[in-house]
Amino acid sequence: MRRPTIASLGFRLPGRGLRAPNLKTLGPGSVSSLLKIALDVAYILLGLITGGLIIGLVAAVFIPFANLNITVSDNSGGLQQPLTRALLLFGVGAMAAFFGSFMLILRNLRMIFRTLTLGDPFQPPNVRRLRQIGLILAVVTGGKWLAQSLVADRLAPGIMDPQGFSDLLTPIFSVLVVFVLAEVFREGARLRRESELTI
Repeated sequence: MRRPTIASLGFRLPGRGLRAPNLKTLGPGSVSSLLKIALDVAYILLGLITGGLIIGLVAAVFIPFANLNITVSDNSGGLQQPLTRALLLFGVGAMAAFFGSFMLILRNLRMIFRTLTLGDPFQPPNVRRLRQIGLILAVVTGGKWLAQSLVADRLAPGIMDPQGFSDLLTPIFSVLVVFVLAEVFREGARLRRESELTI
């Protein structure tokens, strides 16, 4: 049996030029189609988690409970608080909204990757999908920052640090990148439409 060589694997030795293996990024059987499958699986899992949280939220409204406590702790100690129905509804509702928001993001990403798998990403609906992703990310970022600040201020004062504006820098940068990508796709869709009209 013949042993594979470096050249047969798609690489060249240094000094002769290095050639990367050919990876197909668009179309059927490409990296995009593999990522689309991963997004489909993640979408289903997030749907199950979100559905379970919504069921838990509805159950928390009707199921009676009393004399329950929660403990918020850090390295130096802890603080025990009574678990009220309002606090439980707030916690489960916030988690359901968080996972549901990322489910919407994955839904839009799946649609975008479907066009990548078809080999035609510069479609006008992709611009709208990217803008929706940016808007959802902005709302999730603001909501998470506000919720953590409320928890640190009301539920665990002195134990959990409130959120600062420096914690928003990376999420804000991510949101801006998504909106810039939406404009890139908009320009690509415009150029595609113009080339179709000239042909």
